[in-house]
Amino acid sequence: MGKRAGAPRQDLAAMLAPLMRELLAAEQSVLAKHGLTMWGYAVLSTLDRSAFRTQAALAEAINADKTRIIRTLDDLQDDGYIERHPDPDDRRVRLLAITDKGRDVKDAVQDEIQRGEERWLGELTQEERRVFLRALARMAPG
Repeated sequence: MGKRAGAPRQDLAAMLAPLMRELLAAEQSVLAKHGLTMWGYAVLSTLDRSAFRTQAALAEAINADKTRIIRTLDDLQDDGYIERHPDPDDRRVRLLAITDKGRDVKDAVQDEIQRGEERWLGELTQEERRVFLRALARMAPG
């Protein structure tokens, strides 16, 4: 095998894992302040990007087991953040929608999280930031 030119770099996971741990820890305090869990925030964010979804489709979209998110959905509904209605075409299926109250809390959390991300993004020049965010968007699954 030939030797690669240039300095070796760490694997992507080795570079991203410490950053992800810091980002998730910073998000956790914001979520707790607003009374949301990470799964609750994921549900609200996903529902805000799309119309009614079934619980099964939502679970797939956020990569969660459909039976394990039921408690999260119950909590979000109890807080008035989502609505669940029977599907008129199949009464066994529940259709989900974010409420205005749910959108307001999701927007508040997202704004606060993104303001906190300036700690890391502020290390980049405007051009580096633009390229970094564009590259992440391109590489992100889904």
